[in-house]
Amino acid sequence: FFFCTVECLSPEMKHVAAYLLAQLGGNASPSAADVTSILDSVGVEPDSEKLEKLLGSLEGKDLVEVLAAGKAKMAAMPSGGGGGGGGGGG
Repeated sequence: FFFCTVECLSPEMKHVAAYLLAQLGGNASPSAADVTSILDSVGVEPDSEKLEKLLGSLEGKDLVEVLAAGKAKMAAMPSGGGGGGGGGGG
């Protein structure tokens, strides 16, 4: 079991996590100030340029649809994996 705190997230994911927390808290359209407040509460300084880019990309979109589209894209990605192991000698 791996527990990840905000420190182990990439800078972009910190903004996404804070945005999602705001939405889970009932804010249908979190602002930069809302996301910044959440990040400040855990001692993380937001990157205003990346935050504005995130908010701009989500503006006017239904988050459930955005997540569903992302899930579909992930499903289409090759997952790699190697071939089966060789038989044991003996």
